[in-house]
Order: sequence, then structure tokens, then C-alpha cells
Amino acid sequence: MEKLMTLMNMVLIGDLKHSLPAGLGLSETQITSHGFDSTKEGVTEAGAFQAGGQRTQAKSGPVILADEIKNPAMEKLELVRKWSLNTYKCTRQIISEKLGRGSRTVDLELEAQIDILRDNKKKYENILRLAQTLSTQLFQMVHTQRQLGDAFADLSLKSLELHEEFGYNADTQKLLAKNGETLLGAINFFIASVNTLVNKTIEDTLMTVKQYESARIEYDAYRTDLEELNLGPRDANTLPKIEQSQLLFQAHKEKYDKMRNDVSIKLKFLEENKVKVLHNQLVLFHNAIAAYFAGNQKQLEQTLKQFHIKLKTPGMEAPSWLEEQ
Repeated sequence: MEKLMTLMNMVLIGDLKHSLPAGLGLSETQITSHGFDSTKEGVTEAGAFQAGGQRTQAKSGPVILADEIKNPAMEKLELVRKWSLNTYKCTRQIISEKLGRGSRTVDLELEAQIDILRDNKKKYENILRLAQTLSTQLFQMVHTQRQLGDAFADLSLKSLELHEEFGYNADTQKLLAKNGETLLGAINFFIASVNTLVNKTIEDTLMTVKQYESARIEYDAYRTDLEELNLGPRDANTLPKIEQSQLLFQAHKEKYDKMRNDVSIKLKFLEENKVKVLHNQLVLFHNAIAAYFAGNQKQLEQTLKQFHIKLKTPGMEAPSWLEEQ
């Protein structure tokens, strides 16, 4: 029996040798073994070791752990979790509204202004497309008139019997081409101004509108959550959830109010700017078209000077609206 116990202790000691860290010998650890009939079990006493293999007595007392360094991966995971939760709430709110089950916050006056703005943008885009088509067609006509004028002028020099007739037609076509270039400059200026209004100024306001609509959905989603919690029981488990939901609701309400105010201000400034820009451009467009078809070259040139429009050197091919963009 004693031999069996001795053999088991030797195996135990061998296992401890393999489990100890490298550089820590068995002689540095005190191991006391007793037989199974003893009142004491095997006791292992290990001191704290410093460099050089010296053992120091470990002090008793509470163990204080340093603050854990924030893990960037954990922070990203938390951001993803919050984003997913917010996306879920907003998606649920949108589906509820489409199914007619959920309620939504409505600012009738503001939403009416937004609808008018979107409708006007579509109409302005249509005017812009038509004006671009007119510019392209006019450019082609002016180019043809210039070529025709050159052909008449060449024949005027080579056909002595029809010198005057070819000469008159050459002068007429060149004058028409010159006036067409002037009109083309006015139309292209009109296109550039309307394009800036539609695709930059109005589009910038609509981007703010989209942010406002997103804030409205978030606000309604968290409002619905708070209402559902308030309808349920109030106990030790639900009260912290209600308080947290109240804080989130208040934060999204402030965001929604801010975005609604931003949209109102932008719509006001946009309306003022739109009226000013379109007034000037519509006057330019009308006066230039009227002077051109009336054959009033002086009035046509005066219109361009009034709006500070500079044309390229006469005789040069006027670029299309695509080349000017």
C-alpha cells in the first residue's frame, strides 16, 4: 500500500514539473505530501518570485485591478449594435405607417411647402431640358447659316452676273448668324442660372428635407416605444427601461425640432432667392427672344449688356450648352 502511495506522489510531482512556468524549478516550491489516512491533504506553498529567482512573501489584502483599456473593436461593436437597434426601430415605424397601424407626427404647413417645392423642381427641370434642346437646335441653325453665308460669298466672287444677288444673301445669312450667336449667349446664360437654382440651391434644401424626414421617423419610433412602455406595468424591472426610453425620446425630439426649424429657414431663404433669380432670367429670356425675332439687333445686344453677358469673338463657333457646362 505504501509503495502504491509513493508511486502516486511521484506521478503528481512529475505533473507539477510540466505545469510550472519555464525557469521555475521544483526546488523553489515546497510540496508536502501525506498519506491518505492523514488528517491533512497535500499543501502547496508558493511565494511570489522576482527577477533572479528570489522569493518574496505575497502580501494579503484586496486585489486592485487597473482600469481596462478600451478596446477599439468593442467600441465599434457597440456602435454597430446601436445602429442596428436604431435601424430596426425606424424600419418598424415605417412599416407600421405604411400598413396604417402606426401614428406619425405631421406638420401640415411645412409638409405642404415641401410638396410644392418638389413639384416646382420637376417643372423647372422640364423647362431646363426644353431650353437645352432649344440651345442645341439654335446652335445647329447658326452653324448652318454661317456656312451658307460663306458659300454665298464665295459664289458672289466667282459669278459676276449674279454678284449682287449672292452678295445680298451672304450678308443676310451672316447677320442672322451673328444675331443667333447673341441669342445663343443669352439662352446659355439662362440655362446656367436655372441649372444652378435647380441642381444646387433647391437640391441642397431637399437634402435638408431628407434629414428632417429621417429625424421625424426616429422621433416617432422612440415616441411609440415610450408610449408602449408607459402602458405596461411599472415595477423594479420596467422603471429603468422607462427612464432610458424617456431620455432617448427627449434626445430625438430635440433633434427633430432642430431639423424642422432648419427646413423652415431654408425654405424661406430659397423662396426669396428663387423669385429674385427667376425674375431676372425670365426678363432676359423674353427680351432676347423678342429682339431676335423682331430683327432688332441693337435691342438684342443691349439686353446682353444689361445682364453683363459677354460673348466670344465674332466669327468663332459658339459652343453648345453641353460644352459650356
